[in-house]
Amino acid sequence: MTPASPAPDAAASLWLADPLDLTGTLAPLAHGRGDPTIRLLPGTVWRATRTPRGPATIRLARSGDRIDVAAWGPGANAAVQSAPGLLGLEDEPDALVPRHRVVADLARRFRGLRLPRTGRVFEALLPAICEQKITGDEARAVFRAIVRTHGEPAPGPGGLRLPPRPEDLARLPYFAFHALGLERRRSEVMIRAARRADRLEGAPAAEAVRLLLASPGIGPWTTAETTRVAHGDPDAVSVGDYHVPNLVAWALAGEPRADDPRMLELLEPYRGQRGRVQVLLEASGIRPPRYGPRMRTRRIAHL
Repeated sequence: MTPASPAPDAAASLWLADPLDLTGTLAPLAHGRGDPTIRLLPGTVWRATRTPRGPATIRLARSGDRIDVAAWGPGANAAVQSAPGLLGLEDEPDALVPRHRVVADLARRFRGLRLPRTGRVFEALLPAICEQKITGDEARAVFRAIVRTHGEPAPGPGGLRLPPRPEDLARLPYFAFHALGLERRRSEVMIRAARRADRLEGAPAAEAVRLLLASPGIGPWTTAETTRVAHGDPDAVSVGDYHVPNLVAWALAGEPRADDPRMLELLEPYRGQRGRVQVLLEASGIRPPRYGPRMRTRRIAHL
């Protein structure tokens, strides 16, 4: 017989007035299927996080037009209180005014896809730094290794791990990350970011963007990947991405290849909602034609 889960330390039910794709909305928080900080199941999502009041595990379960929220750990109440933002219920998808047939179609098809807001900047920044200028598979492996080495078991059921505390990463020498798959440059970027985590967490969205861009090694791409998740920023477009300019150009102009200026030109009519358009295009399954070799996977830990 499987033992019963312990009673949650905090719980609530949220009623849905509009469509919500639970898994699709929270999918950007997962960095590969083996991400130890989150588990996406049909109708249920488990997530481990560090709230301002302490660590927590939160479970979000769909039941008809209701989301049942339960949380465990010292940060349980804070996790439950943040659930509407996490679920994108405070997002405003109707702010997007489609000016292109493809965007209009995607806005209809993905009516329940919202932008989550975790409120935790460093938790979004950590995997974004891992993903700088490498393949997705390599980045996900690095992130998992960091969480498993420097994180800790999350409270309550779920079997998840908490992301590392920034103060723990801030104390590490750069070479401690080598065996986990990070070279010196990204290791030092991560250490600097961890040392500034307190300022980042307490800053409004615009100030967080300023602080991120002022930090050596953090540019527009890393900033957009962070603020789109941490602050639910609908205008955060991934300038500097290897794939997104081609996707935008192919979907909106039928052009198989583009650079960042061309992508921004095509997205300009959606200023204020450019990040939302990017999310819709990435969810669409639209893919530009492939030419030439794919980016090679590196194994830093073996060098």
